[in-house]
Amino acid sequence: MKRVFLMVLDSCGIGELPDAAAFGDSGAHTLKSCYDTGKLCVPTLKKLGLGNIKGLPFLEREASPLAAYGRMAECSAGKDTTTGHWELAGLCVTKPFPTYPQGFPEDLLCEFSRRVGRGVLCNQPYSGTEVIRDFGDEHCRTGKLIVYTSADSVFQIAAHEEVVPVEELYEYCRIAREVLHGEHAVGRVIARPFVGKSGAYTRTANRRDFSLAPIGKTMLDTLKAEGKQVIAIGKISDIFAGVGITQKIPTHSNEEGMTATATMAETVFEGLCFTNLVDFDMVYGHRNNAVGYAEALSAFDAWLGTFLPQLQADDMLIITADHGCDPGDSSTDHTREYVPLLVYGKSIKPRSLDTRETFADVAATVCDYLGVSAPENGTSLF
Repeated sequence: MKRVFLMVLDSCGIGELPDAAAFGDSGAHTLKSCYDTGKLCVPTLKKLGLGNIKGLPFLEREASPLAAYGRMAECSAGKDTTTGHWELAGLCVTKPFPTYPQGFPEDLLCEFSRRVGRGVLCNQPYSGTEVIRDFGDEHCRTGKLIVYTSADSVFQIAAHEEVVPVEELYEYCRIAREVLHGEHAVGRVIARPFVGKSGAYTRTANRRDFSLAPIGKTMLDTLKAEGKQVIAIGKISDIFAGVGITQKIPTHSNEEGMTATATMAETVFEGLCFTNLVDFDMVYGHRNNAVGYAEALSAFDAWLGTFLPQLQADDMLIITADHGCDPGDSSTDHTREYVPLLVYGKSIKPRSLDTRETFADVAATVCDYLGVSAPENGTSLF
């Protein structure tokens, strides 16, 4: 009974793509910024072959790597979570999702405000921690919702949990998802609840993403249709709007995501276990916390050393990322980077996979390994 464990280290890029300058990301290198802190300790990843990947000369090469190793370029027009994950699942997005560097149009916000019965604050690109610092008091006083965006295609709504209960905030996000259609069909609407008092507001783990439904068929659809399990851990189900998912396991941290993945390794199923570890991006990348990012990667590596022995003879493990978020640059936004590709299993021959032209090679490989129809995009590593 074949199983694939696909683990996305959210935002763990490994160096600028050739077109990075067009995205304002010249010189971006998420992993190098982590390495430069002196806090990166990833012996298990290096044994698999991380240091053998092209463009990572600062890591030691492994003479006899345990996994097939390489890097992947993104063919889609973007550098966001939705685009990256969809491409990993075989769906390439040629037209970028809309972004709003000047804020959202007034008529759109008026429609949203009318439907939710609350006013709106901010309406501009903003750091998530800074926006609650700057607008939290007014929100608590007036009940108006803090609406903001970033360099990504996102419509984010922040609200204090004592002012707007979490389930009510989620309903506002569903309404926003309905309002944001056509030319304004952003990749994600994100609920950003927070707590605390003036001067000490903090975001909670009750974040939730409301993604656009995939605009085409993904490997998840194929796997489900052909009788395989598709187990979504973390925000995977949200990213795909629940489409193609057979089991959803929400998590609030990397630790919960790793624990859930280890539990699935002890569970009988045939198909795909698709995990996103969000802390790398949300907690460290967007906060420009390179030390925290490096320590989180080290913690994942330590866990990985305990997870590999859990894998069975017919299991395949794929470790990759969806984009970059360089914690060492001047921006808090995602960065256009290559992502790592490590493919491990008792039946997988360790070798160089060089540079792949699209993330969709992951989807083609998963479908090939599990014996289902090939996706429209991508080339199997087999």
